[in-house]
Amino acid sequence: METTVIDTGSLGQTVELGSMIGSHCKGGEVFELVSDLGGGKTAFTRGLVAGIGSDDEVTSPSFTINNTYKTGRLIVEHFDFYRLNDAGIVGEELKEALGQKDTVVVIEWGDIVRDSLSEKMVRVQITPLGEDSRRFNISYPSDLAYVLEAQS
Repeated sequence: METTVIDTGSLGQTVELGSMIGSHCKGGEVFELVSDLGGGKTAFTRGLVAGIGSDDEVTSPSFTINNTYKTGRLIVEHFDFYRLNDAGIVGEELKEALGQKDTVVVIEWGDIVRDSLSEKMVRVQITPLGEDSRRFNISYPSDLAYVLEAQS
């Protein structure tokens, strides 16, 4: 696994980082976002979805569990397992999405689906440094390094 560390100083920069990464997605990528509540997961995802090419409004799926965003070329499936003690049927939906080459999967609070996840994913650990500044520790296998192309 490789790791890249990127600091952002504002909400806008967090969205821009997500957008840059999203613009490099080809389909089949899986992103696990890890942070506390209010850590910046939704802002990052907003940028990722925009970078992939969707104009959809991105919201946290904390209550809906899963949001789907469609672009001209890819689908983004955004899962949030925060409120679940068991993945249940949503875990099955995740497994189905993981196998689609035209789908990018974003997972928040993924501990309960850990067994479904491959090592071949991008893990984004977000740590608040201040009110709007964040540190992104991004770990990924070398064959997914292209998603960080502009940061290399």
